Amino acid sequence: MREIKICIVGAGRAGMIHAANFAMRIPSCKIVSVVEPRAETLDNSCKILRVEKGFKTFSEAVQRSTFDAVVIASPPKNHLEVVAEAARIGCHILCEKPMAMTVEECKQMLSVVQKADVKLQLGFMRRYDRSFLEAKERIDQGFIGNVVMVRSLTYGPSLPQPWMYDIAQSNGPLSEVNSHDIDTLRWFTGSEFSQVYAIAGNFRCPQVKDKYPNFYDNVVLSAVFKNNCQGCINGAQGVKYGYDCRCEILGTEGIIFIGSLQQNTILTCNVQGMQQPIVQSWRNLFAEAYLAEDTDFIRCIVEDKPPRVGGLDGLKAVEVVNAGNQSVLQKRIITL
Repeated sequence: MREIKICIVGAGRAGMIHAANFAMRIPSCKIVSVVEPRAETLDNSCKILRVEKGFKTFSEAVQRSTFDAVVIASPPKNHLEVVAEAARIGCHILCEKPMAMTVEECKQMLSVVQKADVKLQLGFMRRYDRSFLEAKERIDQGFIGNVVMVRSLTYGPSLPQPWMYDIAQSNGPLSEVNSHDIDTLRWFTGSEFSQVYAIAGNFRCPQVKDKYPNFYDNVVLSAVFKNNCQGCINGAQGVKYGYDCRCEILGTEGIIFIGSLQQNTILTCNVQGMQQPIVQSWRNLFAEAYLAEDTDFIRCIVEDKPPRVGGLDGLKAVEVVNAGNQSVLQKRIITL
């Protein structure tokens, strides 16, 4: 198997998860360059990954390094530019969610990768998680009859990074937190969103209300699908107690539950009460899913097969994010 040379764009939390997998856990691939605008973060990531070439911009990396694939884990406002440049030089692309800021940007990305005949895989790692995969198998096998409703929630423990407060740069928690939930609902219902209605508010970040009046850290989105299934998504940032990711699929003949707050089955009891470890981070909960996702990306390149989750899936999620944000601002149902 030939060696796949990889450039990592964005050395934050998600970027370094992918980078560690490619550098240490997946054979036949090598990280040859890292792109990161923050000097200290760039230096640290290069040392950890033992990479000689670090660059502040992707254009610099293209000019001074050679690679076969690009992993994009930078803010979404930069994704179109990087994808277009990567496609131009014939590189395959693994792009973290959200795919972009707008549907139009997503369409441009799909166009350039199609013309360049390179692969574009979207970072919806829940499609590689064992529990989610088993739930999809049970749905397809008719264990709960026909799917009627899917409810999915993601609550993150930490407050947003500073750039995320600006909805114009981040598209808000519906994008940063709930893109995975949106993809999960599409996957489990086997249909596309038809109508959405969302309500949101800022309950945990009062310090930014004056500067960013449209920012929200809590959101509820209700949906109807083209096949008449119903959906509900809950999202929150800064909940503090842990990383909370759960899903419920209700059918005509049963129900499936995915996820738990419990880190493991250990339960400690004493005179103060009962204590049980809580999941603290998505990085722990989905570590094996990220590895499976990254492994499959390399396999798609080597075996020349389409990715499990592609650009159209990313576009559909962005479409729902945009519609949800529009619903929040206009306080009305949005038809897609």
